[in-house]
Amino acid sequence: MVLYTSPFPNSFLSVLHSFSWGLIFPCYWLADRLVGSFVPTTYEKRQRADDPCYFHALCIIITTPIYLALLVASLPFALIGFLLWSPLQSARRPYVYSRLKDKNHANGATLLTEWKAAGSGKSFCFGSANVCLLPDSLARFNNVFNTQARAKEIGRRIRNGASRPQIKIYIDSPTNTSISAASFSSLVSPQAGDNRAVNAGIKRTTSMEYKGDNCGSNNGEENREDKGGSGEPHEGEENTCIVRINGEENGHMSDTETDTGNGQARASVPAEPSLEGDAEIPKTPNHKQKEGDSGSLDSCSASRESLVKVRVGDGTVDQSTVNNKLLYKASIMKKTSVRKKKHTDETFDHEISAFFPANLDFLCLQEVFDKRAAEKLKEQLHHYFEYIVYDVGVYSCHGCCSFKFVNSGLLFASRYPVMDAAYHCYPNGRGMDSLASKGALFLKVQVGSTPQDQRIVGYISCTHLQAIAGDTTVRCEQLDMLQDWLSEFRKSTSSSSTANPEELVAFDVLCGDLNFDNCSSEDKLEQQHSLFTHYKDPCRVGPGEDKPWAIGTLLDPEGLYDEEVCTPDNLQKVLESEEGRKGYLVYPTSKNHSSSQKGRKASLKGNGRRIDYMLYTEEGLYLEWKVEVEEFSFITQLAGLTDHLPVAMRLMVSTGEDDP
Repeated sequence: MVLYTSPFPNSFLSVLHSFSWGLIFPCYWLADRLVGSFVPTTYEKRQRADDPCYFHALCIIITTPIYLALLVASLPFALIGFLLWSPLQSARRPYVYSRLKDKNHANGATLLTEWKAAGSGKSFCFGSANVCLLPDSLARFNNVFNTQARAKEIGRRIRNGASRPQIKIYIDSPTNTSISAASFSSLVSPQAGDNRAVNAGIKRTTSMEYKGDNCGSNNGEENREDKGGSGEPHEGEENTCIVRINGEENGHMSDTETDTGNGQARASVPAEPSLEGDAEIPKTPNHKQKEGDSGSLDSCSASRESLVKVRVGDGTVDQSTVNNKLLYKASIMKKTSVRKKKHTDETFDHEISAFFPANLDFLCLQEVFDKRAAEKLKEQLHHYFEYIVYDVGVYSCHGCCSFKFVNSGLLFASRYPVMDAAYHCYPNGRGMDSLASKGALFLKVQVGSTPQDQRIVGYISCTHLQAIAGDTTVRCEQLDMLQDWLSEFRKSTSSSSTANPEELVAFDVLCGDLNFDNCSSEDKLEQQHSLFTHYKDPCRVGPGEDKPWAIGTLLDPEGLYDEEVCTPDNLQKVLESEEGRKGYLVYPTSKNHSSSQKGRKASLKGNGRRIDYMLYTEEGLYLEWKVEVEEFSFITQLAGLTDHLPVAMRLMVSTGEDDP
């Protein structure tokens, strides 16, 4: 299948489209500004709290006639542009595939090595987020604003978080297998290339920012020689450091031992570290810079909360001395687990993390509706992801039953090459959703090859379902179509036969904003859909019941800019407690309770509405391989930038072979 690298088949149509949009844009921008001036966010209201009450009204009185006059003047040009723009959409392609040509700018892509399926297995990390990048006037109804600046900041945070080297922490303790007891934040990392794994208990991961000269060189000879034991790095795991933690029976963390070049550094982690912080974050579009805000991953220093004492030999040195002696600087960010000892039946790690997972391989985003914001977001993501599919969807009346003003809002980014892509638009959208070409994006990626030159591929699907509450029938119909399209895409892109397989399928993942949760009584039909018999939800026990550690992904818009949750670290801490979740998450609806948010929260139990999903299946994969969830994360790194919590899942593809 040919991947479309431009929205139109020839340059003439592209130029004509640019000209028509140039005529429309002034009218579109003025209308957006005019409507936006009447929809203030809670952040803006707080900023104006000290101003005289008449000041904002005076600004509206002055600017509104100006906007209206300019809007009326631009209407004739917009009409001409629309008459040119609308017919052109019949020739427009359903997506644009962007591949970074200069790999020196892709910090993540340059670290990849081709998987040859020769070891015990390889892990792949998937992320999904609804980023609410609508036109500014519409975004304000979700209590977010400044779409263009938010798009750039979202992209920067994602690629900075994902590009940090991965720290694997092995806890060796007879009784305590959770790091939550110590609110573990930071360790001194081993020297790049010196990864000595240990055969120890529970594996934990965290992220750090690497400032040295040997970034990405962690898979050295010593690392390869040590593979083969339980809990050790698998083939293809890039940028990984291994740390061993010795635990004590009283549940507190003891000394952490790790090699640092010629000597040993030992990190002692207190059971109750300070809650103050001094890491800085650049001002975002939606909140002021606050003490302890570590949402920015560009800081070279950790907050006080993540500082630890380091003993070199028998002497104790302060943090500044250690920073001068270490060969590189690293700031390892806290990823506190909410897993408790009572959930011993769980086979994988789960946590609320302040940062996107290190070595993120695939990213699926929803609600990237604004085209200018999509370009800014793509530019930032290309610093880490080499392959991006964006501007997905159809416009005008082409391809769907009703007129579409905006695209599907889907965006896909990958560190692995995309082989095939297809998009389908849901024809049954209702209300405001019918104005967007919501649908599903299907992708086939190549993640490696076997020594016999068989391609190793994976399938990823991204979707966004009907959002209006009560449209249960519409969502069920869309899930039916989604399953049919998935099956068709697998058949049309498969070049293998049972007798002579040319491709080995490693994984099949479905993610997106499904706009229903697994606990609301009004969503029972969706909860019992046949999709969940083919795809597994790591957070789900069964219809109507989530696992105890699963939390909601829909934030209460009114509280986005509260000081308690406006930074990644603060939001993480709040969501780790039941009372915090009740204050800042939207909770499942029930027919037996009040329709008001406060009334529901006071009476209902649970952990909030989880409408953002990461699903996987074992059907249709290579029979000799096994796929298991290695880690599931709820991410707070986009605090203050969107009203959804991103989610991430790491899958381990086990080949069943021993390392050579």
